[in-house]
Amino acid sequence: MPIDMQHQAMGYDRTATMFSPEGHLLQVEYAEKTVRLGSSSIGMVCSDGVFIIADKRIEDKLIVKKSTYKVYEIDNNIILSFAGIASDARILIEKAQLLAQQHRVTYDSPIEPELIIKDISNLKQQFTQYSGVRPFGVSIMLAGIKGKKPELYISDITGNYFSYNSNAIGENDEKIKEKLREKYKQNYTIKKGIKLSLDIFKEIQGNKFDIKKFEVCYIDKEECKIKRLEGEEIKKL
Repeated sequence: MPIDMQHQAMGYDRTATMFSPEGHLLQVEYAEKTVRLGSSSIGMVCSDGVFIIADKRIEDKLIVKKSTYKVYEIDNNIILSFAGIASDARILIEKAQLLAQQHRVTYDSPIEPELIIKDISNLKQQFTQYSGVRPFGVSIMLAGIKGKKPELYISDITGNYFSYNSNAIGENDEKIKEKLREKYKQNYTIKKGIKLSLDIFKEIQGNKFDIKKFEVCYIDKEECKIKRLEGEEIKKL
């Protein structure tokens, strides 16, 4: 591309609200690249519940491992993971937790997972529309139980969201999703789903795979309680 055309194109990435001639919001696309640099998470709807397994990717011996959750509790029936900028994710996580508690205080019942992901997605969309701000550099994976029905949602950089049977966010997400399309079955139990996810991580990460770096949170649809496993505890499951 000629230098003068490069300079002209560069002007369209100075703000999140300016479309390029090709119809792209360049700051949003840059943020999507940031998400793909983040550590991976896999979520899956199973016959007996739902789970999220996340690569914490923490290797520094000085960090207290118990202080570095990658899967967060939003309410008794909802969990959340993210890929991208952790500080951006923290703001959205705190908003989700606040929404869940406000709903309990107001209606004396747990909030539906879709109401959480919809509200978060609306906020993310606003930051692609107004000048003077930048998009949230984070994708959100939210899993929960509505009644007795397990649900999984993902909200992308643009503020769009969909419901999934299984999906992945973060590093190597496309490779992971290809493996899930091949091997995922709707009758999988939580145990079989976790094993499949670990097998996929092991295949993709190769020599870098270490089960000690992983964290699992799952919710049984009957008990509707969050259970958390880390490292060697995952093998016992």
